[in-house]
This record gives sequence, C-alpha cells and structure tokens, in this order.
Amino acid sequence: MLKKLRWQLSLLYLLAAIGLVVLIGSGSYSLILHYFQNTNDLAMQYKMATEFEQLSLPLTSQLASARESWILNNAQLVVSTKNTSTSPVSVSESDDGEAEEGGLHNEKEENPYEEVYYDARLSALFVLPLSATGDLLYNPNPAPLPMSPNDDARISALRNGYDWRTVSLADGTRVRLLTYFTNSSNPQIPAYLQIGRLLSDQDRVLSQFLTGLILLGGISVILLGAGSWWMSGRSLGPAQRAWDQQQAFISNASHELRTPLTLIKATAEFGLRSHPDDTQGDLLQDVLNESDYMSKLVDDLLLLSRLDTHRLKLNRELIDIPNLLRETQHQIEKIAGDKEVNLILGELQGTVWGDSTRMRQVLLILLDNALRYTPGGGVIKMEANKKGKTVQVIVADNGSGIASQHLPHLFERFYQADRSGGEDGRSNGLGLSIAKALIEAQGGSIHLDSQPGEGTHVTLSLQGAG
Repeated sequence: MLKKLRWQLSLLYLLAAIGLVVLIGSGSYSLILHYFQNTNDLAMQYKMATEFEQLSLPLTSQLASARESWILNNAQLVVSTKNTSTSPVSVSESDDGEAEEGGLHNEKEENPYEEVYYDARLSALFVLPLSATGDLLYNPNPAPLPMSPNDDARISALRNGYDWRTVSLADGTRVRLLTYFTNSSNPQIPAYLQIGRLLSDQDRVLSQFLTGLILLGGISVILLGAGSWWMSGRSLGPAQRAWDQQQAFISNASHELRTPLTLIKATAEFGLRSHPDDTQGDLLQDVLNESDYMSKLVDDLLLLSRLDTHRLKLNRELIDIPNLLRETQHQIEKIAGDKEVNLILGELQGTVWGDSTRMRQVLLILLDNALRYTPGGGVIKMEANKKGKTVQVIVADNGSGIASQHLPHLFERFYQADRSGGEDGRSNGLGLSIAKALIEAQGGSIHLDSQPGEGTHVTLSLQGAG
C-alpha cells in the first residue's frame, strides 16, 4: 500500500539532492568562467595600455584604470609568492640619501617572479596594428598571427572609440578581441590596435571541467537514488508495518466473524420458520437483519483488504457492455418496481476487457445508491457509449442529489453524506470506495457529479477492447 508513497518520497529526496548538486556544479562552472573572462579582459586592457604607452598615445580612463588594477594584482601575487611585504615597484636610495623610483622594466630585471607572472598572463596575447583602412601594417608578435584583422570590430571602434567582442575562426576556435581607435594624426602610428587572445585552452579546461561535473553528477545521482530509496524505506518502515498488521487483523477478523454470523443467521431463520406468529418474531427478524448487515460489512472489509494488498484475483475477459447492462437491469428491475422507480436503458455500445463479475458488482453498488435516494416516480438511466479508445458507462438518477461539500469525500471509506434515506438507506459507507478500487484495478476510472435536488451522475471510463 505504501510502495507508491515510498517511490514519491524517494523521488522527492532525489530531486532535492540533484538540485543541490546542480546548484553547486553550475555555481563552480560559472565562477571559473567568470574568472577566465575577467582575467582575459584585464590582461588585454593592460596590454593595450602598454601599446599606447609605447606609441606615446594618451591613455583613456578605462585603460588607465585597467593598468592600475593589473599592477595592483601583480604586486599582490609577488608578495604572496615571495612571502614578503616588498612592493614590485622598486625604490632605491642613492648615495646622497635621496630616493629614486625605478621603472617597471628595472623591477622586472630585479624580480624574476614578476617576469614569470608577466609571461604566463600576457604571452598568449597577440597584437594587430591596423591602418585607417583596416589593413595589417606589420606583425609585432614573435609567432605567426592566428587570424586576420576583424573589420566589423574596427568599424565599431571607429564609432564608439573601442570594441569588445568574441569571434570564431574557421576551425571553430574562439578568440576574444579588443579593438581601439587611436585617433592619431601621425601616419607612422597605427590608426587602430587590435589585441586578441585564443580561448582554445580555456575552452578545453571548461569542457574537461564540465565533463567531470557530468560524470560526477551521474555517479552522484545513482548514489543519491539508492540513498533516497533507503531513507524513504527507513522513514516509512514503521507505517508499513502498522499497515500490514492492520490488514492482517482485518483479514483474520473477517474470517473469524463469518462463522458466528452464519450461525446467528441460521438460528434466527430457524426461529422464524418454527414460530412465525410468535411474539418474538419481530425480535428474530431484527436479529436476522443485523446479521445480514454485519455479513455484508465483513464481506466488504475482506474485499478491501484484498484490494489493498493486491491479492484480489481478476478474471479478465471480453465484456459486452450492452449485454452486461441488460442483465443488470433485469436483476434489479423487480426491486426498482417495488420502489416505483423506473429503471431504463439508453444508448448501449462498446466492449471492454475486464472482470464481468466485478463489473456487475460495481454497477449493483451504483444502482443501490441510486435506488436508495431516488423517490417514487423517479428515473434511473443506464447507458454506454464510445469516446475514442474508451467506453463510458453512465448511471444517472434524478433523486435528491448530493451537496457540493460532500463530493470530494464520497470515495473515502466509511464516509456518508448527510442525506435522508430512512431504514432502507442504512449503509456502511464502503460501497463507493469499493467501486472505485474495483474500477481502478481494471485500469479504469470513476467520476461522480451531483446537484442537490437534480440527481447524481456517475461515469465509469474503461479501456475499450477495439
């Protein structure tokens, strides 16, 4: 009974764990990607500032800020590497006591750590000096250029002063590109400077990291799935044991009650036959009625117990619905006539696969409810029709109907709507729950609509047989 709940609980645990794994993985991937992007852009701006300085061009505010950030980050790395508080900008003292500040190149000569840092971050960059028409003037790089100048970036830099973009080469390699318009009137100075960096190494690192995340994520999902199943089993274990004990008690009690109930009923019937006019006859009839009620209650409880534990055997066969409804009408016709209720048949069509005995039991439950709450002169109608691949069996009456607040609870066990029915209306509240369980066991569904004073409309949806 609780197996479905265990699956749902396991899925809930698993989804929560997967969500956490995805959150951590995507966060880690985003941080690495963000680090690569910021590092590349800062290095390219610093390189552009260096090129501007070599060409004696004034630095823009963006380039000056990037240059300061680069030097600051470089200084922090040198301090961490050397484990000292020495600044990368050297300050020496002359013989006369005056301090003089050394240039960046002098510091690089004195500090090998900075040179390593510089090569690691800037050596992957390449420079393309361009003419006013976008032609490459010369190659200042120690290696052949991996790409030709990008004219779209040049046009955008002419309009905006500079341009950032990521382009793809013919082989699919991505390149991060920074283009600046120098705005120089000196013909010996390039009109544009393009600085690029191949992203193939970083893309390879990101791809390997993503592959590792997917692999670890898959393994984690398997482990988390097993853990979720174990945790849900531990959580529902006591409830499952209590449910099993309850079902065992109902089953055993039902069997134990059958014998004394049969004896009580037989004794009452014998007493009525022996003394039909005796003053105790009414009392014996009450005993007989109560034993019949208790016998039906025991049978219903035993049936529900078998349905809950999936031990009810269904004999599936091809059922001709029109014949089934006609037979059921014939079986109930006399009872309906005694109550002055007209039991009629509407359109009849369709065949289904199912257990004909259990289908008839469902129809009898629905008709019993309809007869109980349909007054004399009322009408109960049964019909069946095809709706695509399904067959719908409808039992409708024009009786007292059911208030809307009761509708959500009608299929609950032992639930009874507060409707008048007299002595004939006595019910144990299990009929509709049994009907629902029997229909669902055969792959169908049941739906009930009702309006007070207008009657009740019950629809059984069954899988058609062709």
